[in-house]
Amino acid sequence: MLTLDYAGLANVSWLDGGQAAWAAAGGKLSTDVPAPKPGTLSTLKLRPVVADAEFVKAHLNIPSYTIVDSRAAAFYDGTRTGGRPGAEHKTGHIAGAVNVPFDSFTSSDGQLKPAAEIAAAFTSAGVKPGDTVITYCHIGQQATATLFAARSLGYKVMLYDGSFEDWSKRNLPVETGPSKK
Repeated sequence: MLTLDYAGLANVSWLDGGQAAWAAAGGKLSTDVPAPKPGTLSTLKLRPVVADAEFVKAHLNIPSYTIVDSRAAAFYDGTRTGGRPGAEHKTGHIAGAVNVPFDSFTSSDGQLKPAAEIAAAFTSAGVKPGDTVITYCHIGQQATATLFAARSLGYKVMLYDGSFEDWSKRNLPVETGPSKK
């Protein structure tokens, strides 16, 4: 979804609950593969939704920006180190970031939680109305769920592509411990 949004495509949706919810709601499923049809695509107009390390660094202490770590609390607080064996990265989180795990926004069946619950998760972490949310995770995949959830509430959102793995490789400041609200 982020790729389509970044490419400037406006008619993008979340399949709430995934294929299981679609089928349970009576949506049709098929194994047929339709023949490709030629089409046209206008020139892409990229949206400024992707941030790099320099942008994140420059906005760490800007009051209207909140850096949100979308990883599980154990990675954020430093009790677990991310990365694959032999390629672990630093332990902890970007100094100044708050923690709102990506799975805070969906139920166990993959459906988006009600807006009030999503808002409560952001508010509890210290995200204020009107903030721009810059979200990250290990590499940028899980953070897209946080990006979508924040956007559903009207926040301006950005994704730090490369996320904590990139931050760690650049040897930028990290801290450990629970979120300071």
